[in-house]
Amino acid sequence: MRYPFWRIGVFIAAAIWPLLWLYQAWADVLGPDPGKVLVDRLGQGTLVLLLITLSMTPLQKLTGWPGWIAVRRQLGLWCFAYVVLHLSGYTAFILGFDWSQLGIELRKRPYIIVGALGFLCLLALAVTSNRYSQRRLGSRWKKLHRLVYVVLGLGLLHMLWIVRADLKEWAIYASIGALLLVLRLPPVTRRIPRLPAKKAPSARKA
Repeated sequence: MRYPFWRIGVFIAAAIWPLLWLYQAWADVLGPDPGKVLVDRLGQGTLVLLLITLSMTPLQKLTGWPGWIAVRRQLGLWCFAYVVLHLSGYTAFILGFDWSQLGIELRKRPYIIVGALGFLCLLALAVTSNRYSQRRLGSRWKKLHRLVYVVLGLGLLHMLWIVRADLKEWAIYASIGALLLVLRLPPVTRRIPRLPAKKAPSARKA
């Protein structure tokens, strides 16, 4: 069985952060409300992974290296894993598994609805990310996976609603997201120099 070394690196890099944050929460170094900090970090991690996933296609066109596209699906699945952890953390640390509080939370914090819509879109993308779904859906697969742009908009709106008092960090994410969307526009795409495709590094035996 062969597994490219760069995918192993992506797995380690993506997996280590939630484990580190969980350890920090256990070690009581995240402040007086470690649960909330953990939930916030997982949410930001989801957005960062989404932006990295969206950057794979422009990077492939700029460098000609096919490895960017090869790892794109893995990054997308990690993005979904982070949002599942984010939702699980919210359920455990904010709601305390008390579902009767959900209605109160929705009235006080309607941005939760926006986040839930983003989660459902990511769920649809994760479930259909496999080759079987690509074959079954045909041309409809690409149309469905354009939901990733909707997810980006919902994720930025969700974060904006939360950090209304401090927009500096949000503005960075929004600027990167806007740039990645502009790079997807056909007039811009045609102007991006396409380098000859390079051979991906040989896979290592697992």
